[in-house]
Parts: sequence; structure tokens; C-alpha cells
Amino acid sequence: MRSARVLITGIGGIGGVNFVNALRLAERQVDLRLYLVGTDHNPYYIHFANVDARYRTPRHDDPTFLSTLLDIIKRHGIEFLHPHPSVDANVVASNRGLFDSINVRAYLPSPESIAPDKALIADKMIKAGVPAPRTMSIKVLDDIDEAFSRLGSPLWIRARRGAGGRLSLRVNNPEEAKLWVRLNVLQSRASIEDFIIQEYLPGRDVAFDSLWYRGRLITSYARERIEYPFKHISLSGITGTPSVARTISDEEVNKVGVRAVLALDPEPHGFYSVDLKEDLNGRFRVTEVDGKWHTTAPLWGLSMARAYQDPRYNLAYVYLALGMWDELPWDLPQYDLFPSDHYLIRQMDSGVLLMRGRDGNLWRIL
Repeated sequence: MRSARVLITGIGGIGGVNFVNALRLAERQVDLRLYLVGTDHNPYYIHFANVDARYRTPRHDDPTFLSTLLDIIKRHGIEFLHPHPSVDANVVASNRGLFDSINVRAYLPSPESIAPDKALIADKMIKAGVPAPRTMSIKVLDDIDEAFSRLGSPLWIRARRGAGGRLSLRVNNPEEAKLWVRLNVLQSRASIEDFIIQEYLPGRDVAFDSLWYRGRLITSYARERIEYPFKHISLSGITGTPSVARTISDEEVNKVGVRAVLALDPEPHGFYSVDLKEDLNGRFRVTEVDGKWHTTAPLWGLSMARAYQDPRYNLAYVYLALGMWDELPWDLPQYDLFPSDHYLIRQMDSGVLLMRGRDGNLWRIL
């Protein structure tokens, strides 16, 4: 029986909980024993994850964050570190030598590939010939007038950093965009320079998730986001992670997703997420690419592995096996890991369902 002692940060977030649940399922489906230690800065959500020990720690930007992790690692004999939130992963990747020196393994991209500036992403995509929305950075409010003159109308304004559609909004004219920026500056959520403005893409909203090992694509899958939770109380209708999504098999998405990852990081190593939207002509364009896990990526793996009783679908376990033992436990397809036309349905306090589109077969996952 294989065993590992693993430290997971961000266990209070939905993605962290999903990651822990996926590893617990792996223990039941393969010959594996895990000792899981979790951390989070939130005093309430930290209790959700099924870990063996939990610690409330400072935020990623606190000067004591790294030393706190090192203390926990020494106390529990940790062998593998998985910082789940991208902000945590960026700090760990930027200080990788601290963990290498005490023989603690991690499986992370370079820090430059984790939570990059969205204006930088657009620039890299365009330079590499990857389809992306035309984008302008905002330095002063008058730049908004120029953006509408150059890019047309409507446009999409958003924060250049952050997840979950942070500060994003469809704007129909310069007045709306300026009011949006002024409001967020006035209420201290952002500065003018924190915004970018892009072509508005009205089509399907798609995600491409992929796992890479030393420059080689291991496996990937794609899904279409169909509904967001509480979209009726969000001005943009985007509230981060979807409540309903459907697996798809689309050659164009696969090709563009891979090209986007390679444009961001020529030697990808770790897990990468790509967001794409269709333009007016039905062509997919990359709106974001990041060396991080999408919130539901481990949940998709857990759901498929549980529904079909097939541990090969469990992305969290495949990731751990590669990162901890440098071994791929099974041969996996590079594309379309999950069968298409499966719906992941989630709602607060209601659990998680997986539904097969062709016959309506339903599995209760959580």
C-alpha cells in the first residue's frame, strides 16, 4: 500500500474541499493511505474539509505565511505540499527553495505562470497567434474613450487580477464604463490602473483544464458553463464557479487550449486552466490562462470516478501520483478524459449531482 503525508492549503474554499474529497475517494478506490493536513485563514470554512489535522494560518500575503507552513510541515512530517488557491501557489512557487531544501515535494508551474496579469495574458496570446479578445489597459479615464473608438461597442471591463469575474461588467458606452471605474475607485475596491477593457464576446463560455508533466500534456477535458449561482444578484451575471456545466468534446477547444497553455508557459508542469468564449462568429477566443486548478476540476474527477467506479478519472489522484512519485498510474487520453454530455449540477445546501445527457441517468455525488 502506498502512503503519503500531504499538506493542502486553502481547504476552506470550495476548490480545496473538492480536492480533499477527491483524495479521500482515491483512498477507497486504489491501494492508498493518506494523512492529510489542511490550512486556511477563514475561521469558519476551515471546518468543511475531511482532513486529519487542520490549522488556521495567516493569509498568503502575511510575512509569517511561509514560516507557518514550514512549522506545520516539520510537525507532521509532510512529504508533499499542495497550495490550492492560486495566490498561495504563487507564493510557494516563488519560494520553492525553502521546501526543496527539506525534501518536501510540490507539483507547480513557474510563479510567472500562476495568476498572471490579464493584460499580459492577452498580449502573450496575440503575440503567439492564439485567438484572444483585443484588449486595452486603462491608465486614465480618457483611455476608455479610446477603447470604444478602437474596439467598438459593447465592451467588457474587468480587473486585471483576481478570479471569479472580479469587477467585470458589460458596458455599452464610455459613460457606463467610467461610472463603473469611478464607483469601484471611490469605494476603494480598485484603482483606475487595475482595470482592463476588452472586446465583448457574446457566445458560449467554455473551460479547458489540462495536466502537464515537464512539458508533456498528460490529459485534459473541456466543459461548457451553462449557469452561475445567484446570477440574478450580480450585475455581470458572472459569479465565479458555475452551478451547471456540461462536458464537451470539441477539437477547436482542445487545440486552442493547448496553444494557450504553451503561449503562457513553453515548458508547462502542473495543472493549467484556460477560459474561452465564442465571438460573434462562433470562434473561440482565450480570455484567461493560468497555472491553477479551476474550482470544480477536482470535483469533476471525483464525480466521474464515483459514478463509473473508475479511479482513472480522479484528476486529484493522478496529480498526486505524478507529483509525489513521478509516476503516471494509468495510460490516459491526452484529450477528452471525461465522456461528453455529462452535466455537473450544484446548488448551495443541496448537494452535487451528475447527470448523463443522453438518457437522464442521475448520480448523487455529494
